[in-house]
Amino acid sequence: MAAQSRGEHRIGLLNGFAAYGMWGLVPLFWPLLKPSGAVEILAHRMVWSLAVVGGLLLALRRWSWARELLRQPRRLVLIAVAATVITVNWGVYIWAVNAHQVVEASLGYFINPLVTIAIGVLLLKERLRPVQWTAVGVGFAAVLVLTIGYGRPPWISLCLAFSFATYGLVKKKVNLGGVESLAAETAIQFLPALAYLLWLGSRGDATFGAEGTGHALLLAATGLVTALPLVCFGAAAIRVPLSTLGLLQYLAPVFQFLLGVWYFGEAMPPERWAGFALVWLALSLLTWDALRTARVTRRRLEELTLVTETTETTGTAGAAEGTENTGTAGTTGTTEARTPLAK
Repeated sequence: MAAQSRGEHRIGLLNGFAAYGMWGLVPLFWPLLKPSGAVEILAHRMVWSLAVVGGLLLALRRWSWARELLRQPRRLVLIAVAATVITVNWGVYIWAVNAHQVVEASLGYFINPLVTIAIGVLLLKERLRPVQWTAVGVGFAAVLVLTIGYGRPPWISLCLAFSFATYGLVKKKVNLGGVESLAAETAIQFLPALAYLLWLGSRGDATFGAEGTGHALLLAATGLVTALPLVCFGAAAIRVPLSTLGLLQYLAPVFQFLLGVWYFGEAMPPERWAGFALVWLALSLLTWDALRTARVTRRRLEELTLVTETTETTGTAGAAEGTENTGTAGTTGTTEARTPLAK
């Protein structure tokens, strides 16, 4: 059982790395879809995601879960909540990237681990260590500094952070496989998205097909771009703790931030650097604390394993010695019992 648990955890980590790596590079993709607007791209993303995941389920012949899910209203409600919050997350992110706000969008995913920890405390009654409390406090100070620097709260960042943290929590409670969960969520999104695209086409405002075959194929590719990392994330969310997901999330915003500054050339005035520096300090504290805790836990497990092995070895030796003594005593008794008969 322990080996199986470690194997599941390892699979979860690999899926987490894959998901956040792909999300980190996705800002390179959304600008390719212009002149489509953010809402049209979002609608295509919903429609084509269902097509991709439906084809995958058809190939894998995995449909039995749907019948079971339909008999569980509570899980259906949670799936609907997950579909809603990820829709908000997708829409805001697409708009932010195409509006040249990649750096602020990356900040949302830097803040996300702190929001995830806060949700763990408030909703799951998790206990924080002093270093974690310090990191949360530093993160709050970073938001204040960035609010002063921007002249407004970083709404894009906060929206992305809270929506994705909520999505992770709901996915964990639903406890459904990555492919199955995405299929259920996109099934809920499909009809409203399709209706919007048909309405857009009836007005002559749709870009699908009007901008050439290449543009149409790129819009269709939103399903693949969406499905792959979300399937990986879904597989990770049910196998690793929320705190671990928070640590893995560092990968995506690092890529996004570097793309925003170096590739898209977005401005970084001193006050913005100061705010990001505080966020990175908070994340450094979380990382140091997590590594220290993992090291202590591993040492304790090794000590416990050593004690267990020693106890088992001692017990086996004692049992063998007892068996030997019993055998000797039995032999002596037999000899004494037979001696009078010989006489």
